[in-house]
Amino acid sequence: MGWRWRKTIGRGPFRWTLSRRGVGWSFGIPGLRYGHSPSGQPYVSVGIPGTGLYWIKYFNGSSSASRQGGRPGRGNPMNQEPYSGFKVTEQEFADNPDPRVPCVLLLDTSASMSGEPIAELNLGLQQYRDELLMDNLASRRVEVAIFRFGGDVGLERDFVIARQFDPPALQASGHTPMAEAIMRGIKHLEERKATYQSNGVAYYRPWIFLITDGEPTDGDDAWRVACEAVRLGEQQKKFTFFAVGTGAANYDKLRQLSPTRQPLRLKGIAFREMFRWLSNSQTRVSQSQVGTHIALPPATGDGGWADVPT
Repeated sequence: MGWRWRKTIGRGPFRWTLSRRGVGWSFGIPGLRYGHSPSGQPYVSVGIPGTGLYWIKYFNGSSSASRQGGRPGRGNPMNQEPYSGFKVTEQEFADNPDPRVPCVLLLDTSASMSGEPIAELNLGLQQYRDELLMDNLASRRVEVAIFRFGGDVGLERDFVIARQFDPPALQASGHTPMAEAIMRGIKHLEERKATYQSNGVAYYRPWIFLITDGEPTDGDDAWRVACEAVRLGEQQKKFTFFAVGTGAANYDKLRQLSPTRQPLRLKGIAFREMFRWLSNSQTRVSQSQVGTHIALPPATGDGGWADVPT
């Protein structure tokens, strides 16, 4: 049997499935649903949320089928449509239709971060996860993706909600391709926003959070392109960009990224304090209405984790 077009839209406990064979509907809770397929057969679906593993029972006595990861079952006499390749992606929004707070972390893992700095950065990521898990809404709504840049640029963690976030153990090596990391982070964020939109999921203005102890090594032209992309994105309110420097960071370069927001200088290696602030800020955002302005806790001053370099 060939693959056929299929699209699912979810709102709360309800879900509508559109395909060339018609419109199906279902309602239920994560792991248990009742509905009618696009071809008109009533069914019950039981599964394990977030795994893509589910069992379907049709009520006309013809068949039952077990499927994993959206693969079509074999020997289905009802000719039920197989689920498309993007079924697993959509399942996460059916199980959790909450609005999202997307955050891209761009983390410098170049050789100059070796030793205590990279160790503290790793501890900070673990604390970031733990603090988000302490709030029910933040744990469901904040989504984290991580790009590291050291020697090359790599996607260490793709977007997942805080409940599913497993902090990586970063290692330091190589040079600092910061401009490439910024461009890849922006592109990945735009792709995620398109996924939200296609699934009818609301989202807060995304965050991009850059942490570096150096300066870009991928050339002046690449840096100018990255700076323009950040300035345009902020101007069009596509995201909010934060630049944080530590150690011997080049703050003159970081100032070129945003005309409206000055870079911050980390006090010592206070990564854990910085990530505590980040989790507290995103918790506040996740508890608000989409589109409203939220005052963030101060990052500088007495008791803050940063100051503004001069």
